[in-house]
Amino acid sequence: MNKIKRYEFRKVLEELRQKAGRGTELVSVYIPPDKQISDVTSHLREEYGQAKNIKSKSTRTNVQSSLDSILSKLKYVGVKGGAVGTVGAAGEGVAGASENGVVIFCGAVAKGGDKTDIEAFIVEPPERVQSYIYHCDSSFLLEPLEEMVSEKEKYGLVVLDKREATIGTLTGKVVEAMKHLTSSVPGKIRKGGQSALRFQRLREIATDDFYKRIGEHATRIFLPMSRELKGILIGGPSPTKEEFLKGSYLQYELQGKILGIFDVAYTDESGLSELVDKAEGALEGLDLMSEKRLMERFMKLLANDASRVAYGEEEVRRKLELGAVGTLLFSEGIGAELMQDLVAKAEETGAEVEVVSTDFEEGTQLKRAFGGVAALLRYGTRYGTK
Repeated sequence: MNKIKRYEFRKVLEELRQKAGRGTELVSVYIPPDKQISDVTSHLREEYGQAKNIKSKSTRTNVQSSLDSILSKLKYVGVKGGAVGTVGAAGEGVAGASENGVVIFCGAVAKGGDKTDIEAFIVEPPERVQSYIYHCDSSFLLEPLEEMVSEKEKYGLVVLDKREATIGTLTGKVVEAMKHLTSSVPGKIRKGGQSALRFQRLREIATDDFYKRIGEHATRIFLPMSRELKGILIGGPSPTKEEFLKGSYLQYELQGKILGIFDVAYTDESGLSELVDKAEGALEGLDLMSEKRLMERFMKLLANDASRVAYGEEEVRRKLELGAVGTLLFSEGIGAELMQDLVAKAEETGAEVEVVSTDFEEGTQLKRAFGGVAALLRYGTRYGTK
């Protein structure tokens, strides 16, 4: 899922998050792609029967009405041996997805005062639904979908001291150890008969050899994934990690991806998780810093070479038609239809697309002063600029 689709899906989730009911009147049903629709129908009918025991008449009526609505929609979901799929569902507004499953939300949504309306929402999940869930509450169960659209950037991880090193990756929230190495660096206490200088020299040679081995293995692991690798984190005690960093033991392209070094106590597999914990603050700020740099570049060009930028829907649209847009910038909160239209034009010309947060001054300025849409151009187009 690209950044724009993730942003649009999050907006859908935000709308669902605003829906509130009384008591346990909002029903959420997550159906995996291999779940038999007949089993789902049978279970929901059982729940319908159980709902008769609800003491509150209004809650009982609303829950049963919601289940009726869901059951009626399930008639349009199900082929391939009864598992989830679509059967002419487009006209019914059912988005059954044979690959990922389907999620249905339905319930009596509060409209103010004592008024409620039964509303139903069918969502095609961006990733596979792993397990069947039936949930009733005063709000819809959105956590499984939110997890699907959480950022899953990949980072390289290296933890080391002079005894051992572990190389791994962080993908989303999953830490995976890829390689564990041990060294032949002698301890600090020298054997009898060795001069202090000779012993120190042997330690330095063994340490350098170990750092080279770490760099070689890390390069073999990280280089094939370098395009998707957002950065590399280095952890360990001082001064080991600093020595490794200064020695440029990683391949030059990977060396440029190092985001920072962090103190960690462990250098085995558990050290990778410790490294991620220590780097949490740095990772959280990466997207914001990237967006901030884009906006700083836009503002600098606007002041010094306005022919290299465009802003406002009309002007940006013209530049897209000319194929002049290198990077299209959207502010959070811009209308979905406008975004989809301009993104389609950007994709035709190979322009990059970025959604800019309003959590910093320049991001807020994009929304308020520039109509929420701007562009960094591939080349200057002096005519038609503002």
